[in-house]
Parts: sequence; C-alpha cells; structure tokens
Amino acid sequence: MELATQQAFASLTPADISRADVMVAQCLADAAQGDIEAYFSLGVAFSTGSHGIDCELIEAHKWFNLAAAGGHEEACQCRSDVASEMTAREVAEAQRRAREWLRADFRKCA
Repeated sequence: MELATQQAFASLTPADISRADVMVAQCLADAAQGDIEAYFSLGVAFSTGSHGIDCELIEAHKWFNLAAAGGHEEACQCRSDVASEMTAREVAEAQRRAREWLRADFRKCA
C-alpha cells in the first residue's frame, strides 16, 4: 500500500472505520514499525482478498517479500505461490514497491 493510502487510513475517524479497515490500519501501523508478522498478515489479506481488501497480487508479493526478508519462514512459500500467478513484469513491480517501502522506512530512521 502506497504512502498516500497509509495517510488516508491515518486520517479516518472511528465512525468511518469498519473492522476490515481497523485490521488493515493496525497492520500498516505495525508494519511501519518493522513488525514481520504484520507484513505477513498484509500479504495474506492481499493474496486472498480477505478483510474487505481487493485481491491484489502485486501488493501481496510485496508484503510476503518483506516478511521473507525479515526471516518469516512461511512467507517465502507464500511469495513463491503468489509469484506463480504473476507475470515477470508484475513481480518486478512488487519488488520495486518492496524496495520503496524499505527506503521510506530507512529515511524515517535517519
């Protein structure tokens, strides 16, 4: 999920937020803190279309990739499963988004 989407979640009031939104917003907040389980949960949500999220394989791959890079064992297999349903161009885009997420996270720490 891109920075603009993250900021949109942050600006929602409690009356605007459904259970799915709460789950996604919490996972994004945890992911922003480097929580590997949150990365994995976002990958699952995007790969299955659960929690009111549209199934989006590029985003799923991105989150599974981040989780796998952090040492989450199951994420490696999930990333591979998702990649088998994607084109090479889509995988490249997912990898670009993962790098972008890491760069943004690095800039926050600096």
